Amino acid sequence: MKTCTRKLLIWLSGLLVTTKILAAQAGWAQMVVPGATRDDPSTIVALYYPTQTTPSRVAMGPYVLHVAIQAPPDPSVKGLIVLSHGMGGSELCHSSLAEALARAGYLVAALRHPGDNWQDSSLLQESPARYFDVRPRQVSGVIDALLLDPKWKDRIARDAKGPRIGAVGHSAGGYTVLALAGGTPDIARLVKHFKEHAAEDPIFSGQGRSPHAAAPPAAPAPAYGPLQDRRIRAVVAMAPIGVVLTPESLARITVPTVIYEAESDRFLVPRFHAEWIAQNMPRAELRRVPNAWHFAFLDTPSQPIPTPDGDIGANPPGFDRTAFLAKLGIDLAAFFDRTLQ
Repeated sequence: MKTCTRKLLIWLSGLLVTTKILAAQAGWAQMVVPGATRDDPSTIVALYYPTQTTPSRVAMGPYVLHVAIQAPPDPSVKGLIVLSHGMGGSELCHSSLAEALARAGYLVAALRHPGDNWQDSSLLQESPARYFDVRPRQVSGVIDALLLDPKWKDRIARDAKGPRIGAVGHSAGGYTVLALAGGTPDIARLVKHFKEHAAEDPIFSGQGRSPHAAAPPAAPAPAYGPLQDRRIRAVVAMAPIGVVLTPESLARITVPTVIYEAESDRFLVPRFHAEWIAQNMPRAELRRVPNAWHFAFLDTPSQPIPTPDGDIGANPPGFDRTAFLAKLGIDLAAFFDRTLQ
């Protein structure tokens, strides 16, 4: 018995040493996913992944990354996490969260949504109804591409259900990942919200009514086709747009879901969005972030970036965004470890 115990302790000690040696850093590369048709734009994707290469501090536009550019990836990853930014965002604005997931062993694919990013707002200007249809499809297209890519398809962990895939999104990206989980948008709900609650949810309503956005249709919009991507097994929605989703569809979502609410969110007032989603998703977990504004989930940019809710980098007095994001990265990795493994 003592011999068996001694062998077990030796094996565990070796495992701990090996784990420490193989502790991953965050690699970074860029890929371009062609559109579904010849007329559809390509999607630029930032890939964050585990590597043994030492990272460097790299400035990209207004964000600073701590990654190893084009480093060789580890032989396998725990799973694929797709990351969807908010309205007018970029593939780099959640870099610290993507880096944390990469260090934890995941491949993270952060999209720059065509037609809805810091350079191009044409999708919303063209049609709000199409906006809520196209965004989830863009994410599914990236999943398709990575599962066919010779460099990545065999690295992504699989089990009897297929590849292990999760999704994270903020704001409009939060809506996007909830639609991928089974939520159904209804543009009539948006029109009704603007009419009845514009004064209580003024920034979001102002964005929908801005002269740069197409007016929601006066006549009923055509019903949306299926947006759910059944390959996605776990979802994190951070300060998501909620009012456009039907309560019936939210109640039917069964994949493990965490909703993060910024307690002092002025851009998407929680009772119409994050809290409302949680109330209609009995299986979802709501996590409230005290004293946080809407952009608490984004990295702090190196220069001011104005929005209708003020500077993206601003915080309420006493809120430590750096500490919050460090903790959030750990929590997201733990959530996907629990739900995907």
